[in-house]
Amino acid sequence: MSIARDLVASLERLAAFGAPPPVKALHLPPLEAADSRNGEFCALELADGSLGLSYVLLDDTLSRLHDASGRHALAGADSLALARAFAGPHGIRRTLGFAAVNALTRHLFDRAGFVPPTSSDSIGQMDPQPGEAIGMVGYFKPLAARIAQVGAKLTVLELKPELAGEKDGYRVSLEPRDLADCAKVLCTSTVLLNDTLDRVLAACPQARRFALVGPGAGCLPDPLFGRGVTLVGGNWIADRAGFLAALAVGESWGTAAWKFALTPETYPGFETLLGRLG
Repeated sequence: MSIARDLVASLERLAAFGAPPPVKALHLPPLEAADSRNGEFCALELADGSLGLSYVLLDDTLSRLHDASGRHALAGADSLALARAFAGPHGIRRTLGFAAVNALTRHLFDRAGFVPPTSSDSIGQMDPQPGEAIGMVGYFKPLAARIAQVGAKLTVLELKPELAGEKDGYRVSLEPRDLADCAKVLCTSTVLLNDTLDRVLAACPQARRFALVGPGAGCLPDPLFGRGVTLVGGNWIADRAGFLAALAVGESWGTAAWKFALTPETYPGFETLLGRLG
């Protein structure tokens, strides 16, 4: 099955422990923040306060979500039914479905009393070494500069042709095959939303570390670990009110959310978490 179907199938099992909380609201960054990192994600809030994030800058998703009628029609919606849309076609419903998947994951974590460990760095614990072949999927320019500074051989995979070419100490490519020799790969969580993770993993046969990171990496990590991802790094929202206030005006989330990192060794597993629900 696809990753999306795996995730939805797992979350379907939550219904056996009581109906998951319905949707309370969809929170969007302002349109004017779309050109900054503070305007990249929406947050779907469930009735119990659980929040799930989803990237909104694919095509015209953000502007379409700002349509007031569609936005407010979500209040009271079945969160599990909405999550099923993540396994459907690309578009707004898939974006909202992914947010619902992440919100239901947070709901499960909270009910099971699980808080992931904090991340030790912002580059997925890559520990880049001089001369080491490292891949990056999605152009994180400041992080690319950090990796290149240690003398690693960095290749960045991007979709935008205007970004391709030789940079200061690294190369930006449009070809997945250029990741074939990379021993470590740092990948944006947006590959979950555009359904390209399996293709990216297939392009990195030599990767002994594959870190999937970003605010959208709030889903169950089980199907990701099962496919060869070695670290999942997302954002844990610790101050819901503060986070939503910052999101609404396109400001930095600051201390309202902190970065976490999960590995197969630090994650108890979906079955264990489900068992805690009794």
